[in-house]
Amino acid sequence: MPGTKMQMEFENWPLAKPFVIARGSKTKAGVVTVILSAGNSSGRGECVPYARYGENARSVIGQIEAMRTAIEGGLDRDTLQKKMPAGAARNALDLALWDLEAKQTRKSVYERVGLEMPLSVPSVQTIGVASPAEMRAAATKLKAFPIIKIKLDSEAVLERVTAVRAAVPKAELIIDANESWSFELLQHVSPALAGLGVVMIEQPLKAGEDALLSGYTGPIPLGADESCHTTADLAVLKGLYQYINIKLDKAGGLTEALKMQATARREGFGVMVGSMVATSLALAPAVILALDADYVDLDSSSLLAEDRPHGMTLKDGNLYGIDGHLWGGA
Repeated sequence: MPGTKMQMEFENWPLAKPFVIARGSKTKAGVVTVILSAGNSSGRGECVPYARYGENARSVIGQIEAMRTAIEGGLDRDTLQKKMPAGAARNALDLALWDLEAKQTRKSVYERVGLEMPLSVPSVQTIGVASPAEMRAAATKLKAFPIIKIKLDSEAVLERVTAVRAAVPKAELIIDANESWSFELLQHVSPALAGLGVVMIEQPLKAGEDALLSGYTGPIPLGADESCHTTADLAVLKGLYQYINIKLDKAGGLTEALKMQATARREGFGVMVGSMVATSLALAPAVILALDADYVDLDSSSLLAEDRPHGMTLKDGNLYGIDGHLWGGA
């Protein structure tokens, strides 16, 4: 609405310990937060600038700043989708607009999309790349989790998964290779991984090499993450992947993500909902998507040394503390 005022800030949230994936190690969550205020109401949105997609804090803040006049002049969410490309900057603005609308209308985001706010949602916990012994030790702390996600690179794949399986004999396992495998490695290890209870392999190959998967004959379904950003990507991925991973920072906000989820279901894809490493403010909007997801990976705030006030808590495979105080409540 006209008269809206925009603020933003960059924040670093330290992790409790380094988090390692195939691309490198992370020690903090760097996030950009947007606050939109109108009258006595305000809404917030958090995004994560992601270097893999050519983003950094300066570029994202610059994109948001370029929209100041339009936002403060009353730009709505639908027009925002046309004015900005998908990505972290649009995500922060889109989420802040959703939150502001909820406060102004005194109608929660859940009500606005025809859903009931849950008391909890299931979520995996992720184990970062480490030695087989270290990954087994990490897994022993997660025995109550029905599904565990394992980050891997191209080294010691079977040894690492075998070590985790020894610690958690009953849990389903999801592997995330973060683009680090070759097609040959995927073909070679997938039968053994199926025997170890792996139910999905996420993004084994580099984005752009997806066509190679037309020759995949392994028994484990594949999930697209780095290869899948918005609804427009789905047509190219059909027949190559069985699941897509929807992340708000890739989609550019909840508005596009809801459209993407509905389209994916119509096209026969399974849906995973994930996030970048961020605080609970970034995860809270993704809970809406989690209500119609096959797999949920919203554990990143549990990696932080300290979360925001009213943050959510992940315990034994369920995310608790979803009450609207942090984001989306009336």
